[in-house]
Amino acid sequence: MLAIQSEDKAGYKIERQAVGTNDSIIIAQALKILESRLLIKEHFFLNPQDTEDYLKIKLAGLECEEFHCLFLDSKHALIKHECLFTGTIDGASVYPREVIKKALQHCAAALIFAHNHPSGNCTPSQADITITGKLKDCAALFDIRALDHIIIGGITAYSLAQNGKM
Repeated sequence: MLAIQSEDKAGYKIERQAVGTNDSIIIAQALKILESRLLIKEHFFLNPQDTEDYLKIKLAGLECEEFHCLFLDSKHALIKHECLFTGTIDGASVYPREVIKKALQHCAAALIFAHNHPSGNCTPSQADITITGKLKDCAALFDIRALDHIIIGGITAYSLAQNGKM
């Protein structure tokens, strides 16, 4: 941790943390708070804004594109959050077979997909919309509901469900 030392008028050494060095500590504390809410508040993922806030903290600032899945029970409480695929700065390959395999392993009743755009632009590409449709169709074959696909770009989020693209 970076500290700046200076002396006051009486000659005592004073340590002050440089501005910005606490960011990672604050983010870690925010994640702990959000994750504790997931365990306590059964209906956490019924609220799209809370879901987006959670995903912004998890995915914003990543250097490479990552595809995540939130595996939910029938009441939309979190069973597991996993990063399933990691790509490059502008794309990640997503395999529906692997997503459904994980959903069945976790006995998920519902799914929320999420990925980041390292560019900061959260507008979905045609490929994003296409893979979402494939994932939704595959999940439906096993009576698993695909609730949303949220794209995180910096500190902004785009919900395909809220924008009628699912």
